Amino acid sequence: MAFTVRDHGTVDDFLAAAGEFLEAREAEHNLLFGISSFVRTSPELLTDGPATFATVSDSSGRVVAATLRTPPHNQVLSWIEELGAVDVLVEALRDERLPGMLGPTEPAARFARRWSDATGQPARIEVAERIFRLERVLPPERPATGSWRFLESGDRDLIARWLVAFSDEAMPEAPPMPDPGAAADRWIAQVGRIGYLWDDGGEVVSLVGAGGETPHGIRIGPVYTPPELRGRGYASSLTAAASQDQLDRGRQFVFLFTDLANPTSNKVYRAIGYEPVSDVDMHRFGADA
Repeated sequence: MAFTVRDHGTVDDFLAAAGEFLEAREAEHNLLFGISSFVRTSPELLTDGPATFATVSDSSGRVVAATLRTPPHNQVLSWIEELGAVDVLVEALRDERLPGMLGPTEPAARFARRWSDATGQPARIEVAERIFRLERVLPPERPATGSWRFLESGDRDLIARWLVAFSDEAMPEAPPMPDPGAAADRWIAQVGRIGYLWDDGGEVVSLVGAGGETPHGIRIGPVYTPPELRGRGYASSLTAAASQDQLDRGRQFVFLFTDLANPTSNKVYRAIGYEPVSDVDMHRFGADA
């Protein structure tokens, strides 16, 4: 089957072309929608170059794949059933300097193989993840002591440190956060993301963010509790509270990603109502892959 790759100069053009295709699997495409939302609301933060967008259509003109990238981050792939579309995407992108890519397991594996063949760059799976979707919160069986609240201006320095700590732990090979303080300011102002904190005995013990809007939902992340405070149910209770708050605001769905190497978090999220949808893999390219 013949496929055609089409570049889209703006996020609005991309969503006009791909929106119906993406919305048919909204959970699987929550990251693509979320990044598109970020590009719309905060284009000034794209300091490493403009976002790029593309779709792949079959001979009938039907969109069968979509992809985007915000430099310096990875290429992100949609759900792709017509795997031949992966090959034409690789050919279209082969001159780009991609640090890696993220996508559903089978299309991502094919992309990585074809990328290595086309560019000579080795590839390896950096993180294997699972997408979860929630429609109804189940109260934690063992609620944590304390209560939740939104971020406030006095939390700025703590949140900036925690955002760096989360990134260092969860994504050690990702580009460093350029300005954690500015990111904390945006969270406090609820620009692009809402921040939730759990307080216990006057101490802030856990952080959850909600951002990356989709047509009917939003994504939870990051979720961070300092190592010395883990195992007390703080993250579970706060994630449940943040998820319920988002449903109360009119969201139909709440999404999140988990690292499959962390069975504890996968169990915790299922216990509060999150259901697995699909698996995605992040592949790293280059000499250090």
